[in-house]
Amino acid sequence: MLPDRGELLYITKGHGIIQWIKPMKKILTAWSRKKIIWTVAIVIALVGVFYYLGHRGGSKYQFVSVTRGTITEVVSVTGNTTPIKSLDLSFQAGGTIAAVYKEAGDSVNAGGTLVQLDTRSLQAQLAQAQAAVDAAQATLQNLQAGPTPQNIQVSQAALATANQTLANSYTGIPNAVTDAYAKATDAVRNQIGTVYNNPDTNNPTLAFQVNNSQLVNDANAERVKVGVELGAWQSEIAALSPSLSTSTLYGALQKASAHISVIGAMLNTDANAIVSTSNLSTVALTAYKTDITNAITEINGVTSAITSIEQSIASENAAVAQAQAQLNVTLAGSTAEAIAAQQAQVEQMQANAQSIRVNIANATLASPINGVVTVQNAKVGQVAVAGQTVTSIITADNFEVDTYVPETDIGKIAIGNAVDMTFDAFQGETFPGKVFYIDPAATIQSGVVDYLVKISFVKPDSRIKSGLTANLDIKTQTDANALILPQFAIVQNASGTYVDVLQNGAETQIPVTLGIRDQDGNVEIANGVTEGEQVINVGLKTQ
Repeated sequence: MLPDRGELLYITKGHGIIQWIKPMKKILTAWSRKKIIWTVAIVIALVGVFYYLGHRGGSKYQFVSVTRGTITEVVSVTGNTTPIKSLDLSFQAGGTIAAVYKEAGDSVNAGGTLVQLDTRSLQAQLAQAQAAVDAAQATLQNLQAGPTPQNIQVSQAALATANQTLANSYTGIPNAVTDAYAKATDAVRNQIGTVYNNPDTNNPTLAFQVNNSQLVNDANAERVKVGVELGAWQSEIAALSPSLSTSTLYGALQKASAHISVIGAMLNTDANAIVSTSNLSTVALTAYKTDITNAITEINGVTSAITSIEQSIASENAAVAQAQAQLNVTLAGSTAEAIAAQQAQVEQMQANAQSIRVNIANATLASPINGVVTVQNAKVGQVAVAGQTVTSIITADNFEVDTYVPETDIGKIAIGNAVDMTFDAFQGETFPGKVFYIDPAATIQSGVVDYLVKISFVKPDSRIKSGLTANLDIKTQTDANALILPQFAIVQNASGTYVDVLQNGAETQIPVTLGIRDQDGNVEIANGVTEGEQVINVGLKTQ
């Protein structure tokens, strides 16, 4: 039934009571009947809403049940993939690089050669050292056998032979030096005679135009120097005689080597000048290049000949010394002290030879692992410096993930913890892993204390590359039989931790002890509640 027009309708929200109060005839008479019908309809709808709000559920509380199940605590961090092994390789001793066998990006097996140093000098040293070992052992054997006329004769003959061989080498020096001079002169004055204008004066000039003025000055100056060297060398040869002292003869050999070095430097400068020329025809340029190549080849041959004589004399001097030592020991007789001393000398020489063998072995840079070359700084002809990184290698398909965990979480993590890993590069895939290393020392960056943690892959995957970004969920603890409540049903304040329950119609605070928490906002309740117990949803969140 509609209210009288002289009464005003209003609604009390608490109980939905409709009351009719104070007549308002002036207002109602102004309304049309249609407006009154719409007003009544709206009022009825509002009454329904307020009635529902006042009586839904029959209670002003929401409840959450204590459940039992499995809860896992997780520490989430990010990291990057790194090779399990990453090596920077260098030589123990310096030397000239003779060969490079692997470049960056190449695969290499364990033991495979990466870089090789020039070992020719070491090989010569080893030959001399081994000869010394053999001689010392022969002497030791003679000592142990005791002196006999036959032993003395053998020792004397060996010494005489060694002296004669050495003397022959010294006697041959004048001829060797003279031959070297002739070939060097041919290289300078005949092979490259057309490279300079006024070559044997104090003002030689290159016979062709070069764009590099410094190179021109160097070439002209070196040609003057070579002329001086050849003049001095010729004077030295004129004074040479096989009858001179061995020291004088050997000095002539060393001077010849120095003269050759000066000529070789000039030829290298000339070769560079020809490369930089700009006014030569193809025919002329080819002719110059051929002449200089021939000259360099001739000088290299002279250098090898002189070096060979020097090495022979060094080896023959050692042989003479050994033969003399053997004769002395033979003549002195084989006392116990002499035998012991000779035994020590043999061992010392063996150790020296072994040391050279080690140096030869160390001249080969080999990979200790199967992997991939990431850095190759070696170039043929360069000098490698001892201890300086030449090559870097990483394992080809064996990676780990490195991450830094804050100090607030590091106490939760232990070796063997399972890890779920996802990568930006492989969307939608999860890779299982395990914690296998925790650095005991802290890493402090910008005042933040972190600890390095390493994660291994449970199953290798060939798609994994170095440097990938990884999102890590480290499962630190799991309780398979835990009492569980959502975090929003728990109150934590200065008084402690508790839940609200309804006892005899009144809210009551029950203290609880918390355990581990998971990523979904659930918390383990160690004590204070029982399975199935209803606690008040103080956070007013629906599950």
